[in-house]
Amino acid sequence: MLLALDVGNTNTVLGLYRLNGEGAGEQAGQEHAAPKDAAPELAAQWRITTHRAQTVDEYGVFFVNLFEMHGMATSQVTHIIIASVVPPVETTLRRVCEEYFHIEPLFVEPGIKTGMPMLIDNPTELGADRIADCVAAFARYGGPCIVVDFGTATKFEMISAKGEYLGGAIAPGIGLSADALFNRAARLSRVDIKRPAKVIGTNTVGHLQSGLYFGYIGLVDGIIERMLAEFGSPVPHIIATGGLAGMIAADSRYIQEIDERLTIDGLRILFERNRNVKPRGRAH
Repeated sequence: MLLALDVGNTNTVLGLYRLNGEGAGEQAGQEHAAPKDAAPELAAQWRITTHRAQTVDEYGVFFVNLFEMHGMATSQVTHIIIASVVPPVETTLRRVCEEYFHIEPLFVEPGIKTGMPMLIDNPTELGADRIADCVAAFARYGGPCIVVDFGTATKFEMISAKGEYLGGAIAPGIGLSADALFNRAARLSRVDIKRPAKVIGTNTVGHLQSGLYFGYIGLVDGIIERMLAEFGSPVPHIIATGGLAGMIAADSRYIQEIDERLTIDGLRILFERNRNVKPRGRAH
């Protein structure tokens, strides 16, 4: 099995894939395997909080328990790929992979084969999660397309009809925007970020929710609108991903698709493009 980890500033998403030739019945000792040319199956997906201060053993015990709760064992994992935008966690996760999974992980970093030309000033600056998003979006939807990834920061990516990464934009995420407002405005209390019943609020909570939610819709659609005007034709397909994609995309005038698995599917594709001809043995 392949374990894909998308390590973000707020959350870490884990995807566990059965690779070609691995059957769903392997856990129960059955011999029925999936066809070798079948698309890898996502066996499990989890979203957890990213903890910068956790130790190797704390992460390791958590992962072991997570697998056991779902009737699986860490020994079933044969490969690991990691995309991280949190450098302090990378060394910790590398040791977790080596000590608890006995595997040397593959990191999405400069030098990895993406299969996508990067037509930007410095390709090494592009975040690992953004690379995974773009690779998966073009593989799944073709081009041209725009990917909007809603995370701690909201990232906008433009991909050409030929599968070239043309560039993008980064804006503060809605949660980050809300934190800034509440931290700097002493008389405003925190509210749940959600779609209010109406734009014209009749109390402070309604005012805040309206401004945060509809204001952010305006930011997202405003950037997409300008990207579309600058790009021209043909009109790109627009895909949203990330933890808040479902909430924000509902009122967007431009977002056409929500794909919650886009990043980890991108990691799976990147693994396949960088997989050794001879499978790597487990460390001892």
